[in-house]
Amino acid sequence: MSTNSNSTPLLEVKNVAVHFGGLVAISDMSFDLHKGELLSLIGPNGAGKTTAFNVVTGFLRPTKGTLHFKGVSLAEHSPHEIAAMGLVRTFQRTSLFTNETVFDNILTGLHLQGKASFLDTILALPSFRREEQNLKDQVWELLDFVGLAHRAKEQSGSLPYGEQRLLGVAIAMAARAELLLLDEPAAGMNGAETARFMEILQKIRQRGITILLVEHDMPLVMGVSDRVIVLNYGKIIANGTPAEIQNNPDVIEAYLGQGVKQHA
Repeated sequence: MSTNSNSTPLLEVKNVAVHFGGLVAISDMSFDLHKGELLSLIGPNGAGKTTAFNVVTGFLRPTKGTLHFKGVSLAEHSPHEIAAMGLVRTFQRTSLFTNETVFDNILTGLHLQGKASFLDTILALPSFRREEQNLKDQVWELLDFVGLAHRAKEQSGSLPYGEQRLLGVAIAMAARAELLLLDEPAAGMNGAETARFMEILQKIRQRGITILLVEHDMPLVMGVSDRVIVLNYGKIIANGTPAEIQNNPDVIEAYLGQGVKQHA
């Protein structure tokens, strides 16, 4: 999907650094992400990728630098407020209500957008019943979207790990994401599941949702990304198209043959 590099960025990260005492997790990170783009953030283990996600979503405060989403500074906003703005993330470890059904996990996420008043809810007034049915219809639509409709009544904790990742994506989409941050969403998926997930990513983009992806699966990254940013020791060492990244000698050296080259 093409993007307009001259338009105002959806997300703007400028000179961000994160220090934990004497440890430098990110030294100086700057990048823009434009509406409709799929940008991947890759790097060896410990490069600072998850730290970058935590800073963007408000779970960590930067030591220095600025972050803006839709032109609004994220400096004073909590993770909950940032999510309400439309910047929504999944987690490296699935964050599900494991004792609840797959259906109810998504319904819980959708309830955050409910408009019925407390009185409507207590008295089960028609406005509440209409809204409740509308939310349930949306749950089924999201379950179909990620291919989990057949799991609707199962406990989420009983799902295979790859399907738990898909459920996490559905819950994030239930939160009305404009910018969806996916933290290693293909972890635990087999080859067939990963191929299906690549198709889901394209369908998410067709809905106008922008994606920032952290992922170790290099064929997936190179197959879906408009741009790829490479972090190493907390610094950006490359920023370009998948083809540019695959042939960048600094990237190849950083990975020391860990699979940056895409396999046919």
